[in-house]
Order: sequence, then C-alpha cells, then structure tokens
Amino acid sequence: MGKGKGLIGQKLGMTSLFTTTGEQIPVTVINAGPCVITQIKTEATDGYNSIQLAYGDIKEKNVNKPVKGHFEKSGGKAYKVLKEFRVDDTETYKLGQALKAEDLFNVGEKINVTGTTKGRGFSGVIKRHGFHGGKKTHGSMSHRIPGSIGCSATPSRVIKGKKLPGQYGNSKKTVKNIEIIDIRPENNIVMIKGAIPGCNKGLIALYKQGV
Repeated sequence: MGKGKGLIGQKLGMTSLFTTTGEQIPVTVINAGPCVITQIKTEATDGYNSIQLAYGDIKEKNVNKPVKGHFEKSGGKAYKVLKEFRVDDTETYKLGQALKAEDLFNVGEKINVTGTTKGRGFSGVIKRHGFHGGKKTHGSMSHRIPGSIGCSATPSRVIKGKKLPGQYGNSKKTVKNIEIIDIRPENNIVMIKGAIPGCNKGLIALYKQGV
C-alpha cells in the first residue's frame, strides 16, 4: 500500500565522481522531478492518505477528455506519468504544488529506487538463471539445455516453480539503501551511488526510507 514520500524521475545514464580524497565513485544520474501534485487522497474520504504526483511533458492532443478534466483541477497542464505516494499527513500539500528533489532528499541520505529492468526477451536457462550448462567435450549434446526437469513414476510431472527458459527482464525491481552522492537543484539532478534497474531514459521512482 505504498512506500512513503518520493518522487518520479528518469534515468539519464551513469558516470563517476571523484571525492576530495581522490576516490572514484560510480554514480547513476537521475532527472528527479519537479513533480506536480494532481490529486490528494485523505483517510476521511478514501481510507488512507496519499498524494498523486505527475511527471513528464505530453502533447495535449494525446490526452482524452476525462484525463484532461482530471488535470484541470491541478492547473490544467497534462503530464505523461502519474504515480501515487503514501504520506502521513495531507495538510501540508495542495493541488498544483511542485515537489523537487531538494525538498525531499539530502546528500548522504539512503533511499530506495524502483525501476523496470531491461527486457531481454525469451532466454535460456544459462542467461536467465545462471546455469553452468553441460559438458563442452566431444560427443556432448547438452551444452546449454537445463538437463532433466521431471521425475520418474512419482510424481510423474514437472515440479511447479522449476527454473526453465522463458521471458527474462522487463520486470519491476527495487534496489534498497542506495546513497545519494550529490544533488544539483538547478538541473533537478540527483546522483546516486552505483547502478539501478532500467535503461537510459527509463522511468524510475525514488522513495524515502522510514516514512
């Protein structure tokens, strides 16, 4: 039912920064916000407190009338992405209010980041699950197959959950306890340590911890 306050952003890519001691730190560059509040839900009317944030520009012609009417309540401008974030109290928020990275996060703070991993299509067990594969010797006919997957007379079926070839990637993943290395408010940039799920220009969500 939500993970607390956060922002919607876009992954721009990876680079590295140098500390004052000369240490090189790999960082992911994220364009976080500004996100506009387009809806406020309260415990009295909806059963829980949350705010709906909007991010990303979209052409007005690509928005239907019901969605356009929804955006008119917060100023009229249409947005590409809508996402709901749980909050403890809604009294400090108002429709049309813009939230920026510097309003929620601090340098050195650890956050959780959720994104959609890169889709790799239909993959075998070696790529998908890390199987070692069969022997590479002459005569072997099981180089990249999973091996025996069934049982004998009992129970005479493939056990549910068996690791097999199939769709790999294109799934929602969350990386926890990632440190914020730098925040650049003038460009709405947040730099976090290490890698995060997703491709460049992919949409991600940043969540505060402990709220």
